[in-house]
Amino acid sequence: MVRVESVRGREILDSRGRPTVLARVRFACGAVGDASVPSGASTGAAEAHELRDGDPSRYRGLGCRKAVASIDGPIARQLVGRDWAGQSDVDRALIDGDGTVEKSCWGANAILAVSIAFARAAASSSGVPLHAHLASLVPAPRSVLPRLTINLFSGGKHAGQQVAIQDVLIVPLAGSIDECLAMAFDVYQAAADLTRRRYAARPLRADEGGLAPPFPSTDAMLGDAADAVRSAGLTLGRDLCLAVDVAASHFREGGLYHVDDDRLDSAAMIDRIARWTRDFGLVSVEDGLSESDWEHWPELCRTIAPAATVIGDDLLCTNRARVERAAQSRAANGLLLKVNQIGTLTEAADARRAAHDAGWQITVSARSGETEDDWLADLAVAWGDQIKVGSITQSERLAKYNRLLEIERETRRPLHAWPARVPS
Repeated sequence: MVRVESVRGREILDSRGRPTVLARVRFACGAVGDASVPSGASTGAAEAHELRDGDPSRYRGLGCRKAVASIDGPIARQLVGRDWAGQSDVDRALIDGDGTVEKSCWGANAILAVSIAFARAAASSSGVPLHAHLASLVPAPRSVLPRLTINLFSGGKHAGQQVAIQDVLIVPLAGSIDECLAMAFDVYQAAADLTRRRYAARPLRADEGGLAPPFPSTDAMLGDAADAVRSAGLTLGRDLCLAVDVAASHFREGGLYHVDDDRLDSAAMIDRIARWTRDFGLVSVEDGLSESDWEHWPELCRTIAPAATVIGDDLLCTNRARVERAAQSRAANGLLLKVNQIGTLTEAADARRAAHDAGWQITVSARSGETEDDWLADLAVAWGDQIKVGSITQSERLAKYNRLLEIERETRRPLHAWPARVPS
């Protein structure tokens, strides 16, 4: 049992300059945990509710003073001066206290910041690293380090919709995080040089650090990624693989997917993804169809698995019930785990447990609006097969990579063997 002595919140800025929330939880024993939470640009309809101020005269309505007031007021009153058995005990009190399914009363941003800050304080009070404490919260925690999936090119909502799909990622197959990051750096620099020559312009950087030149088509985007790997002196399929985040919900209108100049029904979209998978050796496809296109997800899975993992993000929203539905219908075989989609560590652990029970791959993911906090790296080490942070630029991304390097040095664990074959 631990006694919470104080809970405080404050407003800080994320990597896009928008407000977000930081919470501090202090135990009576003196242990302290701080945590700040991210925010997404490409969000699923079933995500928990971020509480924003809505005052157009301040941060265009995006301020988080209401969320901070939730932490300093009702959340503090709920937790302070009481003894708590552990994470699930605290998270259940936060869920029940808010009283809404989507956490719209106190705000998922306020609740999650406190949930993670409590975990940090608990790790400190036990004298163990955060990843070790988080591993104790789930069955079958990971004993290897997560494989890196690193953003190279961006489109979609992360880059002003220049092309439809949101991200092309590289998956280095080296034997250590240190080597994987060195490999990713070489490919990123080669990609910057290549796109500068091809498009006669310095490529812009998107929210997560990915390069965003004016690609004429999605095929050109994927082809440039393959060429960048070769330009770096590496071999696609041996040294690195490619993956994509399609984020298809954001370019489906009237039942059709708007890809480049084409208007595709679900069957044609599946055919297009299958061709990309064959032509470019994709090892994972995230949100290949819309979150509302449930009936066609099983066909996508049958078509490209096990060659590629079919990952649900907007489809699943780190929600246990949605993961169980997808597992039962064989709609996916991978979970993109974003804790701010659901709002507490305990509920995220429930979704992770359902995915693990189904034999899925689990990718722990950052958001487009991140902070310099590095708790995500510890979470991925404890719970994930892969980690998706963004590119190897920008301090809010590098904080996670540097924490992974630190954990690698401390634990000397091997990397997760991926690409792996998962249930189709």
